[in-house]
Amino acid sequence: MKAAYIENTGAPDMIQVGDIPTEPAGPGQVRIRVRAVSVNPIDTYIRSGTIESEIQDRYIIGCDAAGIIESVGEGIQKFKIGDRVWCTNQGLLGRQGTFAELICIDEDWCYHLPQEVSFETAAACALVGMTAHLGLFREARLQAGETVLCIGGTGGVGSMVVQMAKAFGARVMATAGTEEKCQRLLDLGADVAINYNQSDIEASVLQAAPKGVNVFWETRREPDFDQAIELLGPRGRMVVMAGRDARPVFPVGPFYVKECSLHGFVMFKATALEMKTAADEINRWMTSGKLKANISLQMPLSQVIEAHQQQEAATLRNEGNLSGKIVLTLE
Repeated sequence: MKAAYIENTGAPDMIQVGDIPTEPAGPGQVRIRVRAVSVNPIDTYIRSGTIESEIQDRYIIGCDAAGIIESVGEGIQKFKIGDRVWCTNQGLLGRQGTFAELICIDEDWCYHLPQEVSFETAAACALVGMTAHLGLFREARLQAGETVLCIGGTGGVGSMVVQMAKAFGARVMATAGTEEKCQRLLDLGADVAINYNQSDIEASVLQAAPKGVNVFWETRREPDFDQAIELLGPRGRMVVMAGRDARPVFPVGPFYVKECSLHGFVMFKATALEMKTAADEINRWMTSGKLKANISLQMPLSQVIEAHQQQEAATLRNEGNLSGKIVLTLE
């Protein structure tokens, strides 16, 4: 089968695309013929060696995939041959990734894909959708009617936060760097879109929400805690999910006086049950059209090196025009 894999960590050109042997589905596994995958920042961290991982010989990269079950292993009860499915949380913790024509994964990390939802949409919503759901509901415990501010609302995770919060009945504010991206925020369902290159974030937020916001979602690699705590209302919750090397100053006094809380998490440490709960709701929202994929680029698997180059440029250097997900397709 054709796969995108690495034998050693390093730059994007370490990725090879070639034929490797197929494996049968083991006990408790399903084998999926992949139709679409998506690129995530964490994929570039593992490929580059920034995050230490158990790199096996010809280690297949990628976390997300959507496709059709081709075979099932012993003991499988929830899936059958021909089922449309999607998955995430692969290519991590020693597990082989998803950038291949055929992948075998444990059924606990696999979810049914509604007929109404395309493979490309499911792949693009997988990891980022899980991240947004866990942060909003498991961590921040968002309630209908509350106000959410998402910094960077047109990115992969940010666009999911905006849509999910709106679908749940929250008032949503978000920031972006151009008027075009602000219009995209409004199209995604944001009630207030703030162009941070033209308007002061703090003044704009407090004008629209004088008592502050209930949830502040930070997507930047360098969190601004002074800004966040100023904008949080009493018992506000701040969510951080980026910036592994960040060491910003933290204003302890205002934080505890407001009775705020700070929530840091990574998607791949969630339990199978937590992710299944999120997947069920993601499926409902994708089916109803309340959750749409934010796809910036779509290309074949053969262009995986270029995809990693573009993702890395956007994530690490804030370069290029990438404002959503990169989806790679397989025939």
